[in-house]
Amino acid sequence: MSAVVQEEFDNRAGLWRAEFTATLALGWPIILTNLAQTALTTSDVILTGRLGPEALAAGALGTNIYFFFLIFGIGVVTATSPMIANTLGRNRHAVRDVRRTFRQGLWAIVFLSLPVWIILWHAGTLLLWLGQDPSLASEAGRYVRALQWSYLPSLAYILLRSFLATLERPRWALVVCFLALPLNVAVAWCLMFGTLGMPRLGLVGAGYATFLASLFMAGGLVVVVMVDRQFRRYQLFGRFWRADWPRFIAIWRLGFPIGITLVFEVLVFNVSAFLMGVLGAKELAAHAIALQIASLCFMVPLGLGQAVTIRVGRAHGAGDSKGVTRAGTVAITIALGFAVLTAGMMITIPHLLIAAFLDMSDPVNVPVIVLATQFLIFAAIFQLGDGAQAVTSGMLRGLRDTSMPMLIAGIGYIGIGLPLGTALAFFTPLRGAGIWIGLATALTLVAIAMFWRWSKRDRLVQDWSNPVS
Repeated sequence: MSAVVQEEFDNRAGLWRAEFTATLALGWPIILTNLAQTALTTSDVILTGRLGPEALAAGALGTNIYFFFLIFGIGVVTATSPMIANTLGRNRHAVRDVRRTFRQGLWAIVFLSLPVWIILWHAGTLLLWLGQDPSLASEAGRYVRALQWSYLPSLAYILLRSFLATLERPRWALVVCFLALPLNVAVAWCLMFGTLGMPRLGLVGAGYATFLASLFMAGGLVVVVMVDRQFRRYQLFGRFWRADWPRFIAIWRLGFPIGITLVFEVLVFNVSAFLMGVLGAKELAAHAIALQIASLCFMVPLGLGQAVTIRVGRAHGAGDSKGVTRAGTVAITIALGFAVLTAGMMITIPHLLIAAFLDMSDPVNVPVIVLATQFLIFAAIFQLGDGAQAVTSGMLRGLRDTSMPMLIAGIGYIGIGLPLGTALAFFTPLRGAGIWIGLATALTLVAIAMFWRWSKRDRLVQDWSNPVS
């Protein structure tokens, strides 16, 4: 090998190593932040369980209706990440454009929050219309009236977190979220059970605790961006009242499809849980265990998907097509490697995983353990599909391609996966396994279609010289 060829090879290898290092450095704090946010919800569920099964059921109803609106809002706000990344890829000193995009992200949050607050104020009535038990609907409605105020600060935290991550400084969001976790637990304990002289509010106390924790998280990041020298120069909150309608519309044009895509994915899993409940309590319990294990594993590809949006967006903004390819290839390789590892664990040591949720020695739990073990096999199968679709959708967002992924998700999850799972569950002997086959099929098909879309990226790349186009 000649010296010139060797040098070229070393240069290319160095670029791939640098991309791998940059993706991991950006991805791991995002992954841990996702886990910390999940822990906030989990801690509320654990404390609510101490109030009794009725409070737990009412809390689940209220949380589901709140989360439906929250996940859509997160999708809309997420649009600022590829927009800012694209801007910084073109010009890393583009302070003005970054500030304008951030400002319109705040406008979008306010625009969303006002109607959502009005709707959630009547959550109890909505649950009655959906045929829920009147007493549970009433208690859930009271809970949501406290929880709903978390909507705006939660989305503000997501926006600030996206800004920090796009500047490749995601650790502050992780620090603030971990500090919020003990605060949430302490406040919830005091307000739910009336300790330390606080009023005993029961389930409603959990809603107010989540609101205060969300306010703390958003406020913490506001302090960070106003104090840290690197962020202070952007003056993110300067002239908040100034409109930038083209940029505002651009956020919605990118963010609305992202929000709908997330709603499709959440909807197919929520309906699957409902169908499991129709099949029986054992099926529902086993489904909850398997899904919780799969959801925990999903935090890694989810974080990688958020990181690759930024890496692809920056390379795209810089006009570096090879950099776009490297960023996507590295992220999908890491995600698939992790998926193989978790799938192997679900297949080889399912009882060890299930033991975290059930007493394996209790004969009463045997039917649930058998079903959960079976479901974990299908969860292992869709690890590859779930990880791939999370990362490829993030890659496409980096190219600001969101409308076609929304269509792919709608067809895959709602058009194919849900009907297939329902048919297999209720018209064949497969029962619960049929629902998981539907989920695995949907995730796999969506992943394949997303990757096909990514393979056509040269056609997707357009001239984004206009930062709000």
